Amino acid sequence: MSRLAATAALTVLVALLAGCGGTTVVHEPTVVVTPGQSPSEAPQARPSGGVRIAVVTHGQASSPFWAIVRTGVEAAARQMDVVVNYRAPDVYSLERMKAMIDQAVATKPDGLVVSIPEAGLGPAIRRAVRAGIPVVSINSGSDVYRRFGVLAHVGQPEERAGLQAGERLAAAGARRALCVNQQIGNQGLDARCRGLAHAMRAAGGRSRVLGVDDQSPSTPRKIADAVRSGRIDGVLTLNATSAIEAVKAVRRLDATPAPKVATFDLGPDVLRAVRARQLLFAVDQQAYLQGYLPIVLLTQRARYGLFPAQGEVLPTGPNFVTPASAGKAIDLSKRSIR
Repeated sequence: MSRLAATAALTVLVALLAGCGGTTVVHEPTVVVTPGQSPSEAPQARPSGGVRIAVVTHGQASSPFWAIVRTGVEAAARQMDVVVNYRAPDVYSLERMKAMIDQAVATKPDGLVVSIPEAGLGPAIRRAVRAGIPVVSINSGSDVYRRFGVLAHVGQPEERAGLQAGERLAAAGARRALCVNQQIGNQGLDARCRGLAHAMRAAGGRSRVLGVDDQSPSTPRKIADAVRSGRIDGVLTLNATSAIEAVKAVRRLDATPAPKVATFDLGPDVLRAVRARQLLFAVDQQAYLQGYLPIVLLTQRARYGLFPAQGEVLPTGPNFVTPASAGKAIDLSKRSIR
């Protein structure tokens, strides 16, 4: 175990032992709510002597994945007895994220947690650092966070995850792979496709990227057309929604043998599809920990000046859910933990 991983594990243990029940629960992306209060009654001022942390992510509040991240944030806020203000744009927007970061900085929190889907967020993050606010990044941004002055990154090294997912597809016989990307330009998603491409080349195959709108009803047809025209034998989707669309696409093809389909990220439908062997596997980047760990780390820093070695990645993935392990993951998904 690396020094960072060991330190983080110890920090989490301290948090669990020191947790004193919940005083803060985040119910809405832009509102802090304490138990027993409605959003309109939520306190916005810092409690006397308390720690306050701001979180800004790029994921929509309606996303099953980001709901799990927020569950982790809420659990850490309760256990550490801190106030957390969680914000996310209703629709992905780099400009909106910049504005949210600047608004968070203006409130002078004790720490800032931010995802970095694009390097264009750099100036806003640097403004937070120059204002003396410690920043931890999560999810996207493992390859750029250091240049912005971020203390640490909690998430999955995306290109390595794509490589390992591609190696699993190759081991299952895939040589002509399709990477279904619902947000081309998102550096984390693009890195996953690069990893897949590397794995396919190493196996003597190839891959291509298909851009989709995962909210469009035409997506299954679009995936099916790409599979048919490219004689695709392996499909890797990059989120849970696209995974189910790909399963529908394979049914539409009614081909024998059917292309192998796998995905990043979990959700109840994805886990059921893995258990039913409609999906070969699902890559679990442990979204819960991506929400939980930064709150613990920044709280310990604010209270005691404790923090793991700076400039490191605390990897939360990739982990792989297969038909053999899907049942346990389904049980945890009912609690928004997996």
